[in-house]
Amino acid sequence: MRNILGHLKTILVHKWWVFYYCCKLGIPLQGIVHDLSKFSPVEFFESVRFYQGGKSSPIPAAKKKQGYSLAWQHHKGRNKHHYEYWTDNYDLGTTCIKMPYKYVLELIADYLAAGRTYNGKTFTFVDEYEWWVKARETRKMHPDTKDLVTSILHGLAYSNNKRKAFRVIRRINKENELYYKYM
Repeated sequence: MRNILGHLKTILVHKWWVFYYCCKLGIPLQGIVHDLSKFSPVEFFESVRFYQGGKSSPIPAAKKKQGYSLAWQHHKGRNKHHYEYWTDNYDLGTTCIKMPYKYVLELIADYLAAGRTYNGKTFTFVDEYEWWVKARETRKMHPDTKDLVTSILHGLAYSNNKRKAFRVIRRINKENELYYKYM
């Protein structure tokens, strides 16, 4: 029972932070519907089984014990903000498809929210950017998508004015060089 309540709390805290950052990034509706599949039985109960006390995702623990995670297989196939959703042709070395911009923003919100959820008061944008710099090397993600994620996280990490940084990201549109380069 403790794992059920603990995992539920972790999901809700994470969803709160995703919503918070999605609002800052100008995509509040995506923040509301973000990760609803986590409440499905296949995801919820495996995650309860491998609950890590709210300090990290249960998915790596499931993979370590079982060699795979049914929760992750279910999750990444239903949530377009995961770069794994945008991959194909695994037998031929994997093709990485460029993610639509709105899902890149949701991915950023997801990464920031995970940092906030698992690190609590010790969270910093710099730490999140440094995590990404290390992690990006192993991510099978379209190079343009990787570059965009890097640019946004770098901008947030080293901006003296986070409010202004989020405003700039929100305003990226067809007239903006970063958006044009990405699209």
